[in-house]
Amino acid sequence: MAYEGKTLAAVIPAYCEETQIGKVITTMPDYVDHIVIVNDCSPDKTAEVVENFAKDEPRVVLINLAVNEGVGGAIAAGYKWARDNDIDMAVVMAGDGQMDPKDMPALLDPVIHEGVNYSKANRLATHDYRQKVPFVRFFGNSVLSLMTKIASGYWHVADSQTGYTIADKKVLHTINWDSMYKRYGQPNDLLIKLNVENFRVRDVPTEPVYDVGEKSGIKVGRVIFTISNILLKGFFWRMKEKYIIRDFHPLVLFYFTGLMFMMLSLGFFSRLITVWIINGSAPVLSSMAMMFFFSTGLQSIFFAMWFDMESNRHLR
Repeated sequence: MAYEGKTLAAVIPAYCEETQIGKVITTMPDYVDHIVIVNDCSPDKTAEVVENFAKDEPRVVLINLAVNEGVGGAIAAGYKWARDNDIDMAVVMAGDGQMDPKDMPALLDPVIHEGVNYSKANRLATHDYRQKVPFVRFFGNSVLSLMTKIASGYWHVADSQTGYTIADKKVLHTINWDSMYKRYGQPNDLLIKLNVENFRVRDVPTEPVYDVGEKSGIKVGRVIFTISNILLKGFFWRMKEKYIIRDFHPLVLFYFTGLMFMMLSLGFFSRLITVWIINGSAPVLSSMAMMFFFSTGLQSIFFAMWFDMESNRHLR
């Protein structure tokens, strides 16, 4: 049974979800044609539980990865299955039951009716988000969402860490899934790749779901550090690929000038502090130069961000 004539596969990465995966399968809507569960080399009985459900549920497809590849690697395996089986759309849902199937039509409709290529849940848009989400996750998500806006060029997108997404057939056949980051930074890395290909992305408000028996092994400090590196590399790759190689845009000159001036201001600041410590007074010319390079550099970066925002406005 397709959703409005479009075949739909649910891609479910699963690692040690023997207690939760059954609920995900039994609550899956009837219009989902395939339930593709990617067992990420779980040491528990996740695969056995799925195989037992598959005996009575013909929609279940089990993919067992030979080695643990991380949530991004598991999602990539599911996406490749959907691509190779010519599926029209793929929805990613967690294997721990944290994503409400009732929200799925709201994610599907923009893709089917409005030409959106990739829709994603946005838990930050709900009025009671702070009451439902643990503070550590809220803080980490907020920081990474801001950084992802800059790195990806999707300035209208928030809640970058959500895994509840819909990808259409064009996305499934365009993105090189083997090159996608395989761990917790997968959503951030994918947004950068989607922007380079000029895919339209839409945020859809959804209710956050917690305390349903899930266990999180995410260490926020380490994840923020790791994803920050991914975003930094992805930002420079996007600048090169989208605004130099594929089509030149002067915003790269503003970013380059801004970064150079900020580095010069840092150099003058270091000299100012050194001379002040040695002589007990700050050199006037160094202070003026520092302020000039800092203000000019900051202004150049802001101009570059504005150009980037305008350049990607049509991808809302």
